[in-house]
Amino acid sequence: MVKRTFQLLLVACLVTGTLWAATNAFVGDWKLNPSNSKLIDMMKVESLGGNKYDFDFGGGPERIVVDGTDQSGVYGTVLSVTVEGPNAWKVVRKKEGRMLLTATWKLSQDGNTLSDNYTEFGSNGSPSTTNYMYKRTAAGPGFAGTWEGPMEAGNSASVLQIRPYEENGLSFIQSSDDVTRNVKFDGKDYPNVGRHVAEGSTSSARRVDERTLEVTDKVKDKITKTEQIELSSDGKRLTRTVHPVGQHEPNIFVFERQ
Repeated sequence: MVKRTFQLLLVACLVTGTLWAATNAFVGDWKLNPSNSKLIDMMKVESLGGNKYDFDFGGGPERIVVDGTDQSGVYGTVLSVTVEGPNAWKVVRKKEGRMLLTATWKLSQDGNTLSDNYTEFGSNGSPSTTNYMYKRTAAGPGFAGTWEGPMEAGNSASVLQIRPYEENGLSFIQSSDDVTRNVKFDGKDYPNVGRHVAEGSTSSARRVDERTLEVTDKVKDKITKTEQIELSSDGKRLTRTVHPVGQHEPNIFVFERQ
């Protein structure tokens, strides 16, 4: 009986060690390869009647009166939206008096396309402008609706750090966004941490196989996105396929091991 018990314990230890070895293969520093990545940006604008709207740019709804005044936004910012014409709005975000971005939106005649002349300001105030084009994927009217369009996936300086987390877990650290997701592979939700983490944000994870993980993100128990994280057979490439809830196409981020 003692011998049998010892054998069972040995098998359990070997299985646990094998699972951890598979998970540990993900540990390292991973640099984004923008040319092989694809990012679909999704914006949601919901009309609340009159000139009141909920704007969701991915950080959660921001309730704004479209009257050009500065109003409270996410992450300690202020947001203003100004009507500049029958089919034109200007969006401005600031923080602590500093301009973060401006965006001039123009709606096509048929109401199905939204052009975005987007300017982001660096910490030294230097502007960087990009023109985006969005297609309507949910009904309006006007600027109200769901909008999706391709955008730059990031730059080659973006690094994802994956580190061990407690026993058999992993930490996914995106230092540029100040977001850390700590998960264990037990199906339980674990709180995310960082300056840009939405209140009530959690992640859970499971192993699909030795080279594939699946992570589910929630905000206040509501699923916001799922993603599959896959390691190449040679262990040199990591691919994140992210499915935000309500978005038609996934975001694909390809990383190279450093």
